[in-house]
Amino acid sequence: MGKQRVVIIGGSSGMGLATAKLMHKNGHEVIIASRSQKKLEQAKKEIGEIQIHVLDLRVEKEISQFFSKIGPFDHLVTPGADFYMGPFIQGKTEDAKKYFDGKFWGQYCAAKQGAPHIRKGGSITFFSGAANEKPLQNFTTGCAINAAVEGLGRALALELSPIRVNTISPGVIDSPLWDTFPPLDRSAFFEQAAEKLPAKRIGHTEDIAKAVQFLIECGFATGSVVHVDGGYPLV
Repeated sequence: MGKQRVVIIGGSSGMGLATAKLMHKNGHEVIIASRSQKKLEQAKKEIGEIQIHVLDLRVEKEISQFFSKIGPFDHLVTPGADFYMGPFIQGKTEDAKKYFDGKFWGQYCAAKQGAPHIRKGGSITFFSGAANEKPLQNFTTGCAINAAVEGLGRALALELSPIRVNTISPGVIDSPLWDTFPPLDRSAFFEQAAEKLPAKRIGHTEDIAKAVQFLIECGFATGSVVHVDGGYPLV
């Protein structure tokens, strides 16, 4: 497919960083953005010749300025998101709204502001999550957001055509999203999750990067939700 310009918002850690590394390895021009200058600089050290930009996905004005600055590109990938769990009744509505701001409205605004700059044959890859298929206790907000993101992806596959729009739905992935768990609790959770899954292991960020690569390269994939979850909804 030749050298492409790939923009990854949330590309300085976790699934986004793994995707940036794979895209760079494949010979593409990689542009990553995130809120943390420190993480961006570290990512550049790990990857090599890439562009880095500080960007808060919750601020649409910043998103608009970012796309105007970088100019035309081919593929937009949006793995960056906040994380929030808590009981529905006792949880604070403002915390749920912040989660929506980061994961749903952030991806919504990235697509809205980015689409006019995407060249012919380009694509957008959103991120939802397996909890949409099989809800988790105390994760009502996340389940709702994941469903909303997948609905957005299907609708935009029609409205933004011929830009292709797809969504990746990750399961339990060993990534920095789980850093808030105490190390021992996290290890126990991963072991229990792996035992239940048909794949008999949890996911790695590289698994997600490979799914992104597929959606970027497959010109006949649009309006799709690609489940990379080890079979989580089946158990």
